Amino acid sequence: MGQSHVVAMMIAGLVLSEFVPVKAQQVTRTAWGAPSLEGIWTNTTTTPLERPDSFGDRQVLTDEEQAVLNEQDAENHAADRPPRKRDTGSYNSFWLEEGRRSKQSALIVDPRDGKLPAFTAAAQQRVEALARARQQPTASWGDLNVFDRCIARGMPGAMMPGFYNHNYHILQSPGYVVIALEMLHDVRIIPVDGRPHLRPEIDQWLGDPRGWWEGDTLVVETTNVANRVNEFRRSHTVFGASKHLRLVERFRRATPDRIDYTFTVDDPTTFVTKWTASAPLTRIDGPMFEYACHEGNYAMEHILRGARVQDGAAENFNPVAPLTLIRGGSNLEN
Repeated sequence: MGQSHVVAMMIAGLVLSEFVPVKAQQVTRTAWGAPSLEGIWTNTTTTPLERPDSFGDRQVLTDEEQAVLNEQDAENHAADRPPRKRDTGSYNSFWLEEGRRSKQSALIVDPRDGKLPAFTAAAQQRVEALARARQQPTASWGDLNVFDRCIARGMPGAMMPGFYNHNYHILQSPGYVVIALEMLHDVRIIPVDGRPHLRPEIDQWLGDPRGWWEGDTLVVETTNVANRVNEFRRSHTVFGASKHLRLVERFRRATPDRIDYTFTVDDPTTFVTKWTASAPLTRIDGPMFEYACHEGNYAMEHILRGARVQDGAAENFNPVAPLTLIRGGSNLEN
């Protein structure tokens, strides 16, 4: 039995353990006969990306475990703690939409241990270099990643939960499925008409998606991802992999109010093996509001100003031209 069939069986078992319908659901279809995924959806959750060691190899929580964890999450909300000395703090729970625990012990369903695979040697070097860079004062706007600059979260990050605004408006037309993302107001336009991928040398922030239907499941393969989203986080979200990423997503309307959503990350230059996560989408009422990301506008100046204070060059910082860094009398332009 191939690995893809094993993973599919694992996911199916997990989904059935969470939702057992009383009777078979009638598949809602569009006017042209495709299964309908339309609506506004969210996959926000406090379920961690990786399975805590305390759960061993168990993929599904008991009702009691789920209730206890939800209570603990509410009591231990780090965002509501006072900020550290000289720290401006961040959003409190009023502004966050972290959701609640699902019955899954982790978003990752393959490998079986519920953990992210190890990084390759080259990817580990990139991770360590990024960590070292973040310990230094920001030298210029180019030192900040593309998420800090409100450009993109990359893939699979754009479709992953983790903090807030994990809402998606799905629309369909003959030949296309469109997913409008609230976070960073990105839009994924997915052709489902059989056209080939773009040439390998043409990359895009969220890659080049191509979709097709396998029964009532929409399968989306994404390649040609821009090699500039290099933020790795092992909490809830993996923002981006490399230009070698091949991402395969599956969307299936399980009930009127739920889409079973899984994705498989295959990037041999970043992870030693592929991995699969399950992040079901729940229907929510609209409308979905504009996400206005200001960090790339207002915070940029203050990040650079603070860094100049750290390195003693505050008097040389020019707030009128924040993309020009004047340090120590030398003009460094990017």
